[in-house]
Amino acid sequence: MKILCCTYRKWAKEIYNNLENEFPNHQFIKIDSKTEYENRNIPSINPDLILWYGWSWIIPELLLTKYYSVMLHPSPLPKYRGGSPIQNQIINGEKESAVTLFKMDGGIDTGDIIYQQSFDLNGDLNNIFNCITKIGTSLSSKMIKNFKILKLTPQNNNESTYYKRRTPDQSEITLQEILDSPSKDLYNKIRALQDPYPNAFIKCKDGTKLYLTNAHI
Repeated sequence: MKILCCTYRKWAKEIYNNLENEFPNHQFIKIDSKTEYENRNIPSINPDLILWYGWSWIIPELLLTKYYSVMLHPSPLPKYRGGSPIQNQIINGEKESAVTLFKMDGGIDTGDIIYQQSFDLNGDLNNIFNCITKIGTSLSSKMIKNFKILKLTPQNNNESTYYKRRTPDQSEITLQEILDSPSKDLYNKIRALQDPYPNAFIKCKDGTKLYLTNAHI
């Protein structure tokens, strides 16, 4: 089986490496940047499966139609479709999320679900990404083993929610937030915006920014 793995994110690269080690008889081809993707001729690779874990750019529908394409989305789809799913869930006070594998169909996180497994959102981002990597590897391994007999589950669009990708200016913690917000809300915002995301910050009187990379209650 020839599997094309596209990503630029650390956690997704770890999943791909784990899969490559587990399935030495399969051929894994990796693309780890948008530039490399634009310079590669995917039809010449002719993969049996394309994994787009953590990919942020629009994929031509022609590719999605011709090749079996799978995305990993860290939310309990159909909830939290769109960008920045982990940050938005934590900031909204969600206590549980899920790793969802779905077959891409050209919409934004709308494809039929292959597998979904829940996990809790406690701890810092490093712990959360370790959990996503572990579950993502397990579900992806299961998918590859059962590739010819996969049963897909359509998403219920009536239950869907959508969030846009967060922008760096949304990482600001304002004086009003400090005055009005419970400590739990401030804690969640700070831990949701740990590296590699634009860190939470407070604007200081002299125009500089004080970045907050960790917090405890």
